[in-house]
Amino acid sequence: MHFGMTNEQRMIVDTTRAFVEAELYPHEALVERTGHLPMELIREIQAKAMAAGLYAANMPEEVGGAGLDTLSWLLYERELGRANYALHWTCVARPSNILLAGTEAQQEKYLYPCLRGETWDCLAMTEPGAGSDLRGMQANARQDGDDWVLNGTKHFISHADIAGFTIAFMATGEEETPRGKKKKITAFFVDKGTPGFTVRDGYRNVSHRGYSNAVLEFDDCRVPSENILGEVHKGFEVANDWLGATRLQVAATCLGRADRALQHAISYAAERRQFGQQIGKFQGVSFKLADMAMELKAAELLTWEAGWKLDQGNVTDADMAMAKLKASEVLAMVADEAIQIHGGMGLMDDLPLERIWRDARVERIWEGTSEIQRHIISRALLRPHGG
Repeated sequence: MHFGMTNEQRMIVDTTRAFVEAELYPHEALVERTGHLPMELIREIQAKAMAAGLYAANMPEEVGGAGLDTLSWLLYERELGRANYALHWTCVARPSNILLAGTEAQQEKYLYPCLRGETWDCLAMTEPGAGSDLRGMQANARQDGDDWVLNGTKHFISHADIAGFTIAFMATGEEETPRGKKKKITAFFVDKGTPGFTVRDGYRNVSHRGYSNAVLEFDDCRVPSENILGEVHKGFEVANDWLGATRLQVAATCLGRADRALQHAISYAAERRQFGQQIGKFQGVSFKLADMAMELKAAELLTWEAGWKLDQGNVTDADMAMAKLKASEVLAMVADEAIQIHGGMGLMDDLPLERIWRDARVERIWEGTSEIQRHIISRALLRPHGG
């Protein structure tokens, strides 16, 4: 592993950061104030992102993406992560790589329109009664001839309001395991507008204003067998094969916001004067800065190592869990300490700190809670000893 960036990686970082500062930062106040991201603004920034080569850059070259290796992709994600989440995720979209698991016909119908910016995808797993325990989901699908009939409710489904379709994970049977019966899961493409499929407004969220969530309802929603992604009863296998790196994506975007908060704290500590000197000279502030920088560096190293190992083919679930856990918890710590250093001004919306602080809270919940990440890590430690 090399600890320095290549020339190409430096170019990716510089290009992405310049785009974020010039095209995303200026619109943060609007999105924060209104909680809404207008479609005309989305299309404007989307066109600029495409022109800059930043749109769908997570995708391989053979389908029209940038073909970045994992570490370069994570560096790109860190820079995008500095900005308001709704702005960077919607306007500089990175379609889910689970779309690559589709057949050629499915890719033509679902993947390529996302790459061209014509629509967005959304994944529907979480239910009111099944969050971390996805095997406990109640939404189900039963076969009826050449069709499948879907019933149930999903919630917390990100950007489903603008997505043209969802990939819905449904229980399609049961299997016996050493721990009892567990659901078999199948993934289905469901187009918006399909009879029996309704998208309703979700919940007001303290984190990531402008980045919407929705409730999806399936009421005898009929889809053809050709809409199955992967194989029947193999939905978890598809998810595990294609979605594992999303935890690294969360980690990387957390790093971007944490660094932005740290830089604000450093600048303020150097400029603000109390009792005749810079507040950064007081040990109570300077030690905070040192701890913030150290913890952020540790989170970066865990994330970059996991990304590097993914490209080498030997990354483990524990590697990715450690990166996601550390980065999300460091973001919370850095954001909180940055506000403490700023005092009252840190809580004013003149600065991005109060937003970063609010936004940090969800990172320890979605894509697997901190408790789930600790479970993954501890299980990996104990498994060789029969645990």
